[in-house]
Amino acid sequence: MTDPNAIQPSELDQLPDRDPEETAEWQASLDAVTKAAGPHRAAYLMRRTLERAEGAGIALPKLLETDYVNSIPTSAEPSVPGDEAMEQRITAWNRWNAAAMVTRGSKYGVGGHIATFASAAWLYETGFNHFFKGKEADGSGDQLYIQGHASPGIYARAFLDGRLSEEQLDNFRREAGGNGLPSYPHPRRLPWLWEFPTVSMGLGPLSAIYQARFNRYLANRGIKDTAGSHVWAFLGDGEMDEPESTAALALAAREELDNLTFVINCNLQRLDGPVRANFKIVQELEAQFRGAGWNVVKTLWGTAWDELFQLDTTGALVRRLRQVPDAQIQTYQTRDAAYIRQDFFGGDPALVEMAKLLSDDKILECFHLSRGGHEARKVFAAYKAAVEHKGAPTVILAQTVKGHTLGEGFASKNANHQMKKLSVDEFKNMRDLLELPIKDSDFVDGVVPYGHPGADSPEVRYLQERRAALGGPAPARRVHPVAPLPAPAEKAFASFDKGSGSQNVATTMAFVRLVKDLVRDKETGKRWVPIVPDEARTFGMESLFPSLGIYSPKGQTYEPVDRDQLMYYKEAKNGQILNEGITEAGSMADFIAASTSYATHGEAMIPFYIFYSMFGWQRTADQMWQLGDQLGRGFLVGATAGRTTLTGEGLQHADGHSPVIAATNPAALSYDPAFAYEVATIVKDGLRRMYGEAAPGEDQDVFYYLTVYNEPMPQPAKPSVDGIDEGIVKGLYRFNTAESAGITPPANAPRIQLLGSGTAIHWALKAQQLLAEEWGVAADVWSATSWSELRRDALEADEALLRGEERVPFVRQALQGAEGPVLAVSDYMRQVPDQIAQWVEQDWSSLGADGFGLSDTREAARRHFGVDAESILVAALAQLAKRGEVKATAVKEAREQYGL
Repeated sequence: MTDPNAIQPSELDQLPDRDPEETAEWQASLDAVTKAAGPHRAAYLMRRTLERAEGAGIALPKLLETDYVNSIPTSAEPSVPGDEAMEQRITAWNRWNAAAMVTRGSKYGVGGHIATFASAAWLYETGFNHFFKGKEADGSGDQLYIQGHASPGIYARAFLDGRLSEEQLDNFRREAGGNGLPSYPHPRRLPWLWEFPTVSMGLGPLSAIYQARFNRYLANRGIKDTAGSHVWAFLGDGEMDEPESTAALALAAREELDNLTFVINCNLQRLDGPVRANFKIVQELEAQFRGAGWNVVKTLWGTAWDELFQLDTTGALVRRLRQVPDAQIQTYQTRDAAYIRQDFFGGDPALVEMAKLLSDDKILECFHLSRGGHEARKVFAAYKAAVEHKGAPTVILAQTVKGHTLGEGFASKNANHQMKKLSVDEFKNMRDLLELPIKDSDFVDGVVPYGHPGADSPEVRYLQERRAALGGPAPARRVHPVAPLPAPAEKAFASFDKGSGSQNVATTMAFVRLVKDLVRDKETGKRWVPIVPDEARTFGMESLFPSLGIYSPKGQTYEPVDRDQLMYYKEAKNGQILNEGITEAGSMADFIAASTSYATHGEAMIPFYIFYSMFGWQRTADQMWQLGDQLGRGFLVGATAGRTTLTGEGLQHADGHSPVIAATNPAALSYDPAFAYEVATIVKDGLRRMYGEAAPGEDQDVFYYLTVYNEPMPQPAKPSVDGIDEGIVKGLYRFNTAESAGITPPANAPRIQLLGSGTAIHWALKAQQLLAEEWGVAADVWSATSWSELRRDALEADEALLRGEERVPFVRQALQGAEGPVLAVSDYMRQVPDQIAQWVEQDWSSLGADGFGLSDTREAARRHFGVDAESILVAALAQLAKRGEVKATAVKEAREQYGL
């Protein structure tokens, strides 16, 4: 009878066998082992054979999942340098103060998390004492992405170190009065301590990968030696469900980022319960990371388990550990020895016999306490293996107990993420467990005291000596004194003042031309970081390929298919362009790393990230918020912008709302320039403000969002108008009047003010002409380069009034004395121009492209949304008719005449 599991000859057609007899012998050996020793022994031998082949460099598919045991056996663990007992005491103080801080704050209802740091304390302490390089050492130090919910433990260590006061701990999550501490790592709120905002889960791991990659980019381009910098990302096992967490694993492996280590705290719990109740998250993550090409180190069991593994002569224990789902391991944490004997050991005769050799205390020690992530020796071995591994990034899967040392009421409870305080009795039990010298009398009126051994205690001296040896305090953010970047040559900007003459040019193309000139600047050209998500040809950037090169750590190992063309596809190890492929999230992570290089590495870089405007803020607004929180600087460019400029692509490409989303970000300066000279003026001012000499009171930690359109239009020369540059930067200036436009309206003609932004100004200019020639109405046209900056200024003026200061909003100053009503129009939702309506003294109305987009010609789409020149004309007549300045019948006549 044919074995249904045997490989049939037809399956081997693609794999010719030069020695079928030898193959048959190997197969027969496997069959014999299976028959004589059982399938478990056969599986063991196969795994060991595959591991041997992998170690020998034989090209075989990698083994994606190993046994549920530590990757580094106890016999291979290196000794831990330093004083382990001292580090134990330091960790105990940190555990105590982290719990005390959150508990004391609970009376204010501000929340906080205790259980996460309790499980991860040794993961951090081992790094702080032995691995994490500080900013005062050579180079840039290490970059630490701290798990957001563990922040109380980091504050507690900074308190022990003398960097935070007791008052600051008591102001945890209470910042309004000053001298408070933000809830999570927020560089904008505590910029001397935190480098990276991480609590929007999933963004930390993604950003860490691109930060490690950007470190290599700086080195390969000769800008900064980053060989001494290592990126550490501390993550939760539940956090790994966020798609961003694993989105760039292949990139990290492909580019051999051995300067990167993920430390995943596998306490098996997420916010509401088990991460993988019926499965095993550690095994799942191991397979995922191994499959992506990472080095995986599992640190699961503490030394108490050594005796059990030595007794496991049949492999029954290892098999059982592989079978038990995570939720059951969590249950063992809360049950007595009798339950564990029955449920864990009772189903296998070999395990029953093993359990007879174990005392109840031994079983409880193993199943309640002993985890690899709770032991300095185990963690040290994993970290040492990670930093010494070459050719691939490393992930450490460290198993812990959520709520460890907090008592039976916390440990492994499903609700412990939401538990904000311990009772006095629970604190006293914790004190006894941690052997801390805190007296009962220190609990005054039931308030838990902070603990500190003294500024000159052996613990504090040891902590500070270890940090001094590693290059200073950590975590820490440092903005090194860097001279402002010199302004690029004026010629690059002035060339746009002449206009395009008879040539039609889209503002997307104008921006690209400007960048081409700026990257040639001898002083600052090398600091530009062009970032594009596989759309460079769409934006006319392919000419940059051969001149700047596309960054690749491998260089170009092939002959490009278009090598004989002028604009061929050139990759280079020192390439300047980051062409990320189709990933807006990855491109934004690039941008964040580059935009904060002034602080991370003391090297100011000028990133610009150009993308379909529809797919920027809509997809990655959370990362834009991360960018603002991390104090990033640079230019985001939403190309092919507006709801009606790319209508052939259809609804999903029709951006009518990105400026609305951008306006919600306090760090974003959002502009919708209409003309090429406006683009140049805005970029010039952005370079001055972010990288040059900022004016007094100007915040340098901002980023610019420019929307540019892909519709070729005649670009006019820059008008000779007083204060035009100020108007462009602040958001509004008069482009022309009816008279300066060469239109001669009748004497005493009714007048209206047309405000337009971006591509809409061209429709307003056409409406201006039609209004004068066919309806006897004089219209002045204004370019509103930034509705949101006008609003920001007006809000600041309102705040000043509340303080008793007289200040007139810029929009009111600009429009002062302008005759007639105001009609605003943009290629976005009416909500965009309506941002400033309450500060305009004239009668206000607006037009916009509200609703979903559609596929059609630009003209048809604009008629559909009622924003074309004829629609503007009718709306203008309606406003004037309402004021009695034109006949009411004129509105109906115009509608009929233009087919509206």
